[in-house]
Amino acid sequence: MIKNSITYSLISLTLLFCLACKKDTRSTEVSSTQDQNTEFKIDSILSKMTLEEKIGQTNLRGTSSRVKGSLPETLKTAVRNGEIGAFLNVMNLDYVKELQKIAVEESPNGIPLIFARDVIHGFKTIFPIPLGLAASFDENIAKTSSEIAAFEASSAGIRWTFAPMLDISRDSRWGRIAESPGEDPYLASILGKAYIEGFQGEDLSSPTRMAACAKHFIGYGAAIGGRDYNTVNMSEPLLRNVYLPPFQAAIHSGAATVMTSFNEVNGIPVTGNTFLLKDVLRDELDFSGFTVSDWDSTVEMIAHGFAKDEKHVAELAANAGLDMEMNSKAYEQHLKDLIKEGKVSESQLNEMVKHILRVKFRLNLFEKPYIPENHNGNLYAEPHLAESKRAAIKSTVLLKNDDILPLSNTTKVAVMGPLAHQPHEQLGTWTFDGEKAHTITPIDAFKKANITFNFVEGLSYSRDQSKENFNAAINAAKSADVILFFGGEEAILSGEAHSRSQLNLPGAQEELLKELAKTGKPIVLVIMAGRPITMTNIIDDVDAVLMAWHPGTMGGEALHDIIFGFSEPGGRLPVSWPKNAGQLPYFYNHKNTGRPAEVDQFVQMDSIPIGAWQSSLGNDSHYLDIGYTPQFPFGYGLTYTYFNYENISVSKDTIGFDEHVKISASITNTGQRYGTELVQLYVQDVVGSITRPIRELKGFEHVELKPGETKTVTFTISSEDLKFVNSKMVDAAEEGRFNVWIGPNASSGLRSSFYLKQ
Repeated sequence: MIKNSITYSLISLTLLFCLACKKDTRSTEVSSTQDQNTEFKIDSILSKMTLEEKIGQTNLRGTSSRVKGSLPETLKTAVRNGEIGAFLNVMNLDYVKELQKIAVEESPNGIPLIFARDVIHGFKTIFPIPLGLAASFDENIAKTSSEIAAFEASSAGIRWTFAPMLDISRDSRWGRIAESPGEDPYLASILGKAYIEGFQGEDLSSPTRMAACAKHFIGYGAAIGGRDYNTVNMSEPLLRNVYLPPFQAAIHSGAATVMTSFNEVNGIPVTGNTFLLKDVLRDELDFSGFTVSDWDSTVEMIAHGFAKDEKHVAELAANAGLDMEMNSKAYEQHLKDLIKEGKVSESQLNEMVKHILRVKFRLNLFEKPYIPENHNGNLYAEPHLAESKRAAIKSTVLLKNDDILPLSNTTKVAVMGPLAHQPHEQLGTWTFDGEKAHTITPIDAFKKANITFNFVEGLSYSRDQSKENFNAAINAAKSADVILFFGGEEAILSGEAHSRSQLNLPGAQEELLKELAKTGKPIVLVIMAGRPITMTNIIDDVDAVLMAWHPGTMGGEALHDIIFGFSEPGGRLPVSWPKNAGQLPYFYNHKNTGRPAEVDQFVQMDSIPIGAWQSSLGNDSHYLDIGYTPQFPFGYGLTYTYFNYENISVSKDTIGFDEHVKISASITNTGQRYGTELVQLYVQDVVGSITRPIRELKGFEHVELKPGETKTVTFTISSEDLKFVNSKMVDAAEEGRFNVWIGPNASSGLRSSFYLKQ
């Protein structure tokens, strides 16, 4: 019977495989036919549209996320006349239905509306901030989080989200680093693909899916000084090698829309940049969806000094290839005249409208414009909360542990700090729809688990300067075995327009930690923040540090499980952690320079003799006071066990351009607990036609190991993985020697090398 079952299964699998092959061929044919039918429908609709109705499709209307109120009759009339293509921040379900009904049943061509919202890291069930999700180094976490966000948000009529943000960020001062995938283009590309697949699914026509928006195209994260909206100057090879790959991955994964960035790149605002929006995005990346401006970024070209007035704005943006304008009304008020004057062609407008209609067809809004009556979003469903908790565990990074964690559940704990019981702040930036009533804080989780603890906040909020509760906190600490201090920054201190020049713990948090350290009791510092927080002043005063980011709805339960050893912290740093803000911008994949910093050359400032002869101390690239290394490197993160790396090997000393090389190493769990190690592969192109980074991430693998267990991890590299865009804008690998490392982070590991030759 067993044998027959196995035989039957094999036959079934074979048949399924054959059918799948045929289905795949048919699917391609059907898809091609469907595309042709869609394009025919688009052309048919376009031929019936007046100039005013075409312009209407380019208008994205709505209000600030804070504004509520009734629908103005003028707005309904505009929809009835076909003068609006999409809405954002309409969060009354009755209004969504009413506006859609007017558009479909009363407007000239029955073109449905798209309703949009900033659903960044969850709708109701909030996940860790995107920088936290990046710390998981797990595309499945990213994909699942966006699947759940889409399922919940679509029940409110939202079929378009302004996510994912794919801006590479090398400067933690920038507030929007909280939304970013970090500093590495390889990791960001993997996550970008996962987010797109999660939001949109295999079939964007499903009413439980949302059109994703890859943003902000491009270079936004490279703003000077980490100041939001600021100038970006960069070479084209840098743009193509570092900042473009995540967008390329998103577009190749089917991203429906792309948002332009606020910033200029090399003197030209992206919203009016023909080279970036047409030559690169359309022609090179073959993007077929529609582009949308960021909030008012069209009219801000006037402040940039690039446009004379709003009419000039509309001319520049339309001719550059911007399809839809968010909030501002340059298109609405001036495109008609510009077309009559011949400054913008109607064929250009037709292309813009085609892009928009194509996405509406992909969303199946022409066939099913309304929210299904039985779609309630399963808001805060147990599986959703469980995934949020899992993501928080996988995102939390253990930065320091002097054998204090995990704690025993019998440990007498003093809990304090301004973020121990702040349900709103725990959700993080860009959580318009998250509800603090559903947040599980650490205090909530400890109570639920019957942990013995004494809670004295000490500081009421992260910026609190008052010391009036210091004594109560100190007294609580003296009677405890361990101090758990939940610090960091409130949600409002990161996100858009919330850049900081100093990244230390705000308020009197450092002072309180210094006082607590005097008690001699071990301190576990748990940081909730939207960015790395510099700890140079306090790192020696605490015994363990957990970076929880802003962990979302289930952060409290996740942290309880980590602190008491039911789970291990799974995160690794997706950004380099600076010693202080003066090191920024800092990134692991920097260039070597002609005088690379070395440990035996470094001269620390306090070591310089008084009256020393003037010289170029050390003769290399470093800071006298803090050296040249970060506090913690990219990819860094501890676990509750220990791992040993040995026996790196390469399968070939030399490979051709049509061959590959396998790089392997043995990883052993030398500790007493089961654990998961994130094994990372880095490559250095030693000599290039343009200088190359000292290391670049080219692969990683989560390896689960029992105590004493050893596994061999193997990565495969080919010339495709070694390509870069050179000074002639050619994307190609070059002959030469390549160093490779397999290790636990970007600054350590086992090293070997191989050659690439023709």
